Amino acid sequence: MPARWPRLAYSTALYGLAPLIWQRVWREQALAHPRRERLGLIPHSSAGTSADGLAERPVTWLHCASVGEVLAARPLIEALVAARPGHQLVVTTMTATGADRVQALADKLNTEGAGAIVSHHFVPLDFPGAARRFVDRLAPVQAIFFETELWPNLLAACRRRGVPVAVVNGRLSPRAFARYLKIRPLMAAALANVDWLAAKSDEDAERFQALGMAEANTAMVGSLKFDMCASDEDLERSERLRTWLGERPTWVAGSTHPGEDEPLLAAHRRLLETHPEALLILVPRHPQRFDEVAALCETQGETQGMRVARRSRDERPGPETEVYLADTMGELSTLYGAADIAFVGGSLVPIGGHNLLEPAVLGVPVVTGPSLENFSDVAATLREAGALTEVPDGEALAATLAAFLDDPAARDRLGEAGRRVVAANRGALSRTLDGLGRMLEAKGVRAK
Repeated sequence: MPARWPRLAYSTALYGLAPLIWQRVWREQALAHPRRERLGLIPHSSAGTSADGLAERPVTWLHCASVGEVLAARPLIEALVAARPGHQLVVTTMTATGADRVQALADKLNTEGAGAIVSHHFVPLDFPGAARRFVDRLAPVQAIFFETELWPNLLAACRRRGVPVAVVNGRLSPRAFARYLKIRPLMAAALANVDWLAAKSDEDAERFQALGMAEANTAMVGSLKFDMCASDEDLERSERLRTWLGERPTWVAGSTHPGEDEPLLAAHRRLLETHPEALLILVPRHPQRFDEVAALCETQGETQGMRVARRSRDERPGPETEVYLADTMGELSTLYGAADIAFVGGSLVPIGGHNLLEPAVLGVPVVTGPSLENFSDVAATLREAGALTEVPDGEALAATLAAFLDDPAARDRLGEAGRRVVAANRGALSRTLDGLGRMLEAKGVRAK
């Protein structure tokens, strides 16, 4: 079968599904970015023009799917800004929440960095024309796709224009791999347009190669997530929040999903039977669920709901407050740092888990449910070091929380073990930067 036929069939299916796709992305809107960006209609002037309009800069393009990927890619974003002061860094996302995180980081870097130019666009929908328009208008000297963002038409558009493509922190969970195997001809055609793949583990590298990625263009560099650091700003905010909350025992349930909040609230109600001063900081993963989760908190229980304070309303949790609903965005690290124990969500329901290292780097004990497919390698590393506590359900979670709250020494040991794991496994960032730098040199582009 000719290599172009799988992509032609894929594009035909996309056009057929266009109404449903538009319905899905219509709500993913940021005021600074018109919806026409979804069709690749970005200004030509965004490609390589400096802030003063006097000099053109090469464009490095980095694509992250959403909030989680932006947070995981933050060390890489900051390193690219430092290593390529003569470039403009354009970060794209699929979601509006991801766009907000990029913009906040861009504002910070553009203010603090000497001459840094970081900006955001929505990634175009993967229609052939939209993909070609976007790449032509952006005209990047390098395209970097984070983790599993493999869009066949965007990759083909990069190849057509001669843009070298890298996939960094490349990962494929067993579940994703099984799905992609069903469309292997399409994935093989897409991966043929990737010049370098930096996999986060040997298992991930093998899965990509089974889908058609050339072994010669694949390297195992480790997970970029281990290169994350707690910023002084986040640590200061955590300390202020901890002081604000007082001495009461506090645990965070971060990045929760539908079907997960109910067992978490039930676990907290059981915890209150033995630790009546305990406070749960509940952090839903998606902002569209904030009101729904607030209503759930207020009705949870046989006789009465939980007493809730909402962070978005500047409501201070008093002694009678049982749940502090963190219905804001971009504060998860701050909230983890203010807690005695961190439960990482997306793990009591079949989601595959979220970033276990975000609380670990802060020295906060990490507790998780059984669904860890998306972070199996990170979980294995933490587990081997005795830095991870896993529970099968909400009932076991309640017992685990009570045991940890009664044993500060055990909490300290678990938290310190997690901090050591992060420190011992750093290095993927420098290896990734080296590989990306060699790609630029091969094209004759200067990084500075």
